[in-house]
Amino acid sequence: MMEGNDGDLLYLDDIQVGQKFGSANYTVDEAQIKAFASQFDPQPFHLDDHAARDTLFGGLAASGWHTAAITMRLIVTSSARFAGGIIGAGCEISWPIPTRPGDVLSVESEVLSVSASRSRSELGIVTIRNKTHNQVGEVVQVMTAKLVVSRRPVASAKS
Repeated sequence: MMEGNDGDLLYLDDIQVGQKFGSANYTVDEAQIKAFASQFDPQPFHLDDHAARDTLFGGLAASGWHTAAITMRLIVTSSARFAGGIIGAGCEISWPIPTRPGDVLSVESEVLSVSASRSRSELGIVTIRNKTHNQVGEVVQVMTAKLVVSRRPVASAKS
């Protein structure tokens, strides 16, 4: 993420409340859902379509953590390239509806607040709300995160 021209990076000083960013699309398939679940969240409604039919989900559903991992990938590979990387300082997350096989996910991010650190002048905190949508515009995840973002380096004066 940090490769390329430094001019492409967003420093704390460049970020404004209300600023929005979008992502590319990512298609989720049944094999991915089952592979993720078998390794990280091995529950029947994530592993077996037949078993999932008689659950709250009414069919195979991706783990919320799988949706969160896809969301992270989409954020990291979006056009919003934060200086220093995407470093979380905490978040709140919800999954209003499940992610299903065949869903095409994308993320819309909006900056809610920007503040400079009082203890570390080279850093600040950006609060950003990330909404992950499926192909019909339904929100499958909402994550409000606090990110640690670097301030633009101050050029040192030459003597």
